[in-house]
Amino acid sequence: MFIQTESTPNPATLKFLPGLAVLDSGTADFPAPDTATKSPLASRIFAVEGVTGVFLGGDFVTVTKADSVLWDHIKPAVLGAIMEHYQSGRPAIEGERRESAHAAHDGPDGDIVRQIKELLDTRVRPAVAQDGGDITFHGFDRGIVYLHMQGACAGCPSSTLTLKMGIENLLRHYIPEVVEVRPVAA
Repeated sequence: MFIQTESTPNPATLKFLPGLAVLDSGTADFPAPDTATKSPLASRIFAVEGVTGVFLGGDFVTVTKADSVLWDHIKPAVLGAIMEHYQSGRPAIEGERRESAHAAHDGPDGDIVRQIKELLDTRVRPAVAQDGGDITFHGFDRGIVYLHMQGACAGCPSSTLTLKMGIENLLRHYIPEVVEVRPVAA
């Protein structure tokens, strides 16, 4: 098994490509070890000292490290943990999983929210997945769109630029009711 790695715009995060499916559909975000109880893969990666976050996509695993740790020191252990997981034959997530998805929105802005979600799904999320992350809709209130950033996007130094110059401009172009985009914590 050969696992490729790719850097991401977030220097604390690396994208690991095992060459096999990680998840059948959607994504799964594990921002801390205690959130990974249903994921044998994420739990195994969290066992590597210095790992602070794990994000699973269709064909990739994004790992975030503590600032005090160097990739040169933990990358071999993370590669080993991913390899051991695939050799074990266990699924990435056991039991029923809650997929990382857009928040539901009820109310008078239903049409606007549908347009926002469609643009996120068709234009934003595929591009962000290339960098090892995901962005989901969290809410819409008085022209402000709230988005949840996951994986490599969470804590990325360029995420503010991505939100303001990329996503906000895109949404404002297609949906005049949108005036601003803001990130939210998990």
